[in-house]
Amino acid sequence: MFGRIVVIVLVAVLVWAVLARDTGASGKPRRYTVQSGETLWTIASAQYGGDPRAGVWRLQQANHLDGSTIVPGQRLVVP
Repeated sequence: MFGRIVVIVLVAVLVWAVLARDTGASGKPRRYTVQSGETLWTIASAQYGGDPRAGVWRLQQANHLDGSTIVPGQRLVVP
């Protein structure tokens, strides 16, 4: 009995993993051009609600930034 339940659960998880996919409901990421005097912190504060640290991390990950240095005119992907 227990073995059958385990097999059913494993099959269900496998089917879910195969069928689960991105719906595209979030839309395309936006582009943002850095202005003079801006930092990742100020951009994250303006673009995301809540704690700016999470927004800074998202910007760094989306733009493959190793640090927090950005320059005016640089185009960033804002997920």
